[in-house]
Amino acid sequence: MTAESQPDRAAGAAADAGGEPSLGQLVQDASESVSTIIRGEIALAKLELTASFKRGGLGAALYVTAGVLVLYSLTFGLLALAEGLISAGLYRWLGYLVVFLLLLVVIAVLVFVGNRLIKRVKGPEMTIAEGKETVAYLKSRSKSMS
Repeated sequence: MTAESQPDRAAGAAADAGGEPSLGQLVQDASESVSTIIRGEIALAKLELTASFKRGGLGAALYVTAGVLVLYSLTFGLLALAEGLISAGLYRWLGYLVVFLLLLVVIAVLVFVGNRLIKRVKGPEMTIAEGKETVAYLKSRSKSMS
C-alpha cells in the first residue's frame, strides 16, 4: 500500500464508525474487488489451459505413435503382398518388382495431387488490399492536416 492510500483507509474506517463509507473508500474497495476477480479468472484460465495442454500433448503423442506403427506395418503389408504374388505363380523377383512399381505409382499420384493443391494456394489478397487502402487513407489524411 502507498502512503497516499493510508489516509483513505483511515477516512473509510472513520466513515464506517459514522455509518457510511466515503466515495474514495467505495472506489478503492471496488477496484480491489475487480482486481481480485481478475486475478482469480486468470488463475482459473491457467489451470484449465494446463489441463487441456496436457491432454492435447498426450493425444498428439498417441497420434505420433500410431503413425510410426503404421509406417512399420506397411513394410509387413508390402512383403505379404509380394509373397502373395509369388505364391500366385510369379517369380520372386517379379513379385517384389510389382510391389515396388505399385509404390512408385502411388507416390507419383500423391506428388501430382500435392502439387495441384499447392498451386491453388493464394496470398491473403483481401488483407493486402485493405492494408493498401489504409496506407493510402492515412497518407491522404496526413497531407490534408499539414
